[in-house]
Amino acid sequence: MTENIDPVRKRASKEATDWLIVLNDDPEDAGRRRAFEAWLEKSPANAAAWEAMQQASKAMDKARPVHAERWRPALAAFRAKAKTDGADTAAPSNIVRTRHAGSLNGWRIAGRIDRRQAIRFGGVAALACVMAAIVAPGLLLDLRADYATGTAETRTVRLSDDSAVTLAPQSAIAVAYTPGERRIRLLAGAAFFEVAPNAERPFKVAVKTLDVAVLGTGFGVRRGDDGADIAVEHGAVRVGHASAVPPAAETLTAGEAVRVSWAGRAERRTVPADQIAAWRRDELIARDAPLGRVVDRLRPYYAGRIVIMDGALAARPVTGVYDLDDPVSALRAIARAQNAAVRPVTPWLIVVSAS
Repeated sequence: MTENIDPVRKRASKEATDWLIVLNDDPEDAGRRRAFEAWLEKSPANAAAWEAMQQASKAMDKARPVHAERWRPALAAFRAKAKTDGADTAAPSNIVRTRHAGSLNGWRIAGRIDRRQAIRFGGVAALACVMAAIVAPGLLLDLRADYATGTAETRTVRLSDDSAVTLAPQSAIAVAYTPGERRIRLLAGAAFFEVAPNAERPFKVAVKTLDVAVLGTGFGVRRGDDGADIAVEHGAVRVGHASAVPPAAETLTAGEAVRVSWAGRAERRTVPADQIAAWRRDELIARDAPLGRVVDRLRPYYAGRIVIMDGALAARPVTGVYDLDDPVSALRAIARAQNAAVRPVTPWLIVVSAS
């Protein structure tokens, strides 16, 4: 049964991408609207694929453009070519307009794409990929940062007290040293700290509402959308969350880690010392971690955008060791563990979907 369903879903996903661009390009074309309506009603797989595409489109609409110098010329060239070639090669001439809550620009899309039309849509699909490249990375570096890294870049900074901070890709910190305290704010991404001991001048790392206090230790901190991860390689730290109700506090020693949500929920675990901040060796190590969270750790190594189309897929557990030197191959390996499909849409956009 699965052998019959998977190709249908894959084809529906590809066709939904084509329709997203075709309809947005010319929403007034009655013929295209009729074709789209027919395609949408043809099968549940088409309807599901369109719903997933709408969700991805909403996420893209909220993001800021990146790589504009790459996609704007390509977009202009594509439109010029479409005018030269004529409307017959741009898209099918069939679709119907109806108002539908939650659809793109108030449109409910419908239509049927046969094999010949799918070939014609090659240019349109390419345009979809180019336009999707305007989606900005989920992580924007704070302008107040004293030190920051770009895509696939790591950096080690030696501070004035001889402590060292190694920044993961797309990470940023702000440094505030006073005579009585050494304070670092992790503004984005992840960092590993080797702290020079000084009992009279405490060292603290702030991650939003969390405070990590140390005397002399080596530990890693990662900031995420839903919380932070702290793991100790050697020494000890105290993690405080004063804004949680009730206030939360965790003390960690070597080989211990904790994930703290912004609401204050703490999940402790043990971690082999050589696996802490493994990104310093260009390794991504996952142990029963949700696929979406694992992909979040991979995103800073990819210059474009990675979109997971299925929330259920993002929640599936992943275990493995992946090479960050080749993020696309790592993504394929992560997806393969859950029998998911990885579809490169452009050099700057990859879509991951359940197969």
